[in-house]
Amino acid sequence: MHDRITLRFLAAPSDAAADGSTVQAGSVLEWIDKAGYACAVGWSGSSCVTAYVGNVHFTAPISPGQLVEADARVIHTGSTSIHVRVSVSAADARGGIFSPATHCILVFVAIGDDGRPTPVPAWQPRSIVDLELAAGAAERIEARARIHAAMRDQRYTGDGTAPPTVFRFLAAPSAANFGGNAHGGTVMRWIDEAAATCAKAWSKEPAVAVYSGGIHFYQPIHIGDIVEVEARLIHTGPHSMHIAIHVRSGDPRTGELQLTTQCISVFVVKGANGLAARVPQLVLRSDEDIRLDKHARLLMRLRAELRALPLPEAL
Repeated sequence: MHDRITLRFLAAPSDAAADGSTVQAGSVLEWIDKAGYACAVGWSGSSCVTAYVGNVHFTAPISPGQLVEADARVIHTGSTSIHVRVSVSAADARGGIFSPATHCILVFVAIGDDGRPTPVPAWQPRSIVDLELAAGAAERIEARARIHAAMRDQRYTGDGTAPPTVFRFLAAPSAANFGGNAHGGTVMRWIDEAAATCAKAWSKEPAVAVYSGGIHFYQPIHIGDIVEVEARLIHTGPHSMHIAIHVRSGDPRTGELQLTTQCISVFVVKGANGLAARVPQLVLRSDEDIRLDKHARLLMRLRAELRALPLPEAL
């Protein structure tokens, strides 16, 4: 069994955002999920599904053509779950020094041949850094449950006045994982594309993701399903746009859609000086606008309570 793995590759032009100068957040999320999946499978010895991705902070941009490292390591195990820390770094392909770009925690569930969760070997820390990461992962279990409960219990109706962005399409065979369902990383790319479109529609400027979190996967998306990705602005700060995203899917023969994934992403607009520019403010016109704005503020407070894990360069 192996508790860590590093993937290394070049960022391709196809990974770039619309401006062509930086890699889109959706591609980075795909890399994170692939590295985490490989690590979880290597430890558990069985197939795994993504259950949660949290606190993805995009701290530095990655450019097409850069050499990318996605380092994944097990930091905690439950009875059937594997908690994996993934850090992504980038460097000039001609031999530059790697610089951290983002890091986060993913939770995978091991799946047996019967399609049900199966026990995984217990992981034990082997170093001081392992101990710090393990403590942080254990500490986040309860905090994550509070955030999840707040997100799960929130209601979204047609009474909000912020215009939503909705994508609808069929899940193609190219999105399939080894189990025949849509890969978690692909779903996260769909989420980022819808959220980025929503942010651009609101700000009227190209927007970049600086945070994505609370990504909970409730059930798989089957190849051939109708997929609906809805992104909705629920809060603005002076320089930020907080967007709630819900992914639903279902059999096209019935048209009935069920929630499969949800999360919150934060976008900013880059100003001429490289800092975040001011964005138009969301006016809270309805009771639902006010309720969802309070919800976004609550999630920010809950995230702020989390103790910082060791930075990637300390690993």
